[in-house]
Amino acid sequence: MTHKKLFRRFLDADKGRLHFAAHSHHPWPDVTFEAHMKAWEDAALLMDDKWDTIFGRIIPEIRIRVSTMLGLPDPGTLVFAPNTHEFVNRLFSCLRSPIRIVTTDAEFHSFDRQVRRWEEARLAEVIRVATEPFDSFPDRFGMEVRNATMVYLSQVFFDSGFVVERLDEIIAAASDDAFVVIDGYHGFMALPTDLSGVSERIFYLAGGYKYAMAGEGACFMHCPPGFGERPIDTGWFAGFDDLTKRGAEVTYGHDGDRFWGATFDPSGLHRLLAVLRLMEIEGITPAVIHGHVEDLQQQLLATGTVPGELIPAAGRPRGNFLTFRTDQAETIYQGLHNQNVIVDHRGDRLRIGFGIYQDPDDVERLAKAFSAL
Repeated sequence: MTHKKLFRRFLDADKGRLHFAAHSHHPWPDVTFEAHMKAWEDAALLMDDKWDTIFGRIIPEIRIRVSTMLGLPDPGTLVFAPNTHEFVNRLFSCLRSPIRIVTTDAEFHSFDRQVRRWEEARLAEVIRVATEPFDSFPDRFGMEVRNATMVYLSQVFFDSGFVVERLDEIIAAASDDAFVVIDGYHGFMALPTDLSGVSERIFYLAGGYKYAMAGEGACFMHCPPGFGERPIDTGWFAGFDDLTKRGAEVTYGHDGDRFWGATFDPSGLHRLLAVLRLMEIEGITPAVIHGHVEDLQQQLLATGTVPGELIPAAGRPRGNFLTFRTDQAETIYQGLHNQNVIVDHRGDRLRIGFGIYQDPDDVERLAKAFSAL
């Protein structure tokens, strides 16, 4: 199964390029080009009235489609922003001192940089739990979250592809008033994800840049009821319905609307909606995507051409990329790049990402590129 025909603009832009970094910058399907142009055309035709289309049609449809995909009972709990960093800071603004954040040593730079700065400024105490050894991670992490103000961890870790298991147990171990935040950026539309059992308890962050295939500027957060009803970090969209009513107290929207920021570029939402509609038309689901990816991963592993230690070990659940630990990661990356083969590396981790725009012939070419190093 391949869906290369859906990605002709990206694939034909450099026909000699072999792209295996879907976890970093996923190609966009062709429908996103028309969607991006539609955003421009709406701005030209409607000008200020374009926001009626964004908030009256595009956002409601995205909310329904994303909530259905994630098993969320109420589409209204979703809110959107250009990046997840906005959400992280808005969540932090809801917390009261003393703030104790329990997280991991493997969170993406966006969160890690910010939390280290809070730590430097003595705004929060931060406990970082090592993800390795992976087998014991749920138990070790669960032991630390009991007195946390905020719990923050990834659904799939960016530096290994490790998928957190027994998430419900970790959530249950946290205190009832703790903010539990799941970074789903490497899980959304990569793995089948059902949040129905924990939707009342967790914040869930994800976006369009990676496996959602929609590019930058289209991130979202699911907001459980009863947590962070009045963020201090707040944009004017969070009180849009009350702009003409300046009372003694700042008012907020309901459900996810309470976490809105301010004016943003809506073109990313146009692209995200186009992708979600395309998936329905083509019968593409996260399960279909992950199944295709697993087949390609097994094909590459069977060649034995990739140097380094596979982490997590074979047989464990993983996201839609393979990670190999090797002190030659940067050298291998550069050697492949010189062959116009795109992978990725983070320190001693070589990462190889897969998607529905690839087929077995691409994997065979990749194996040959490794053999040529």
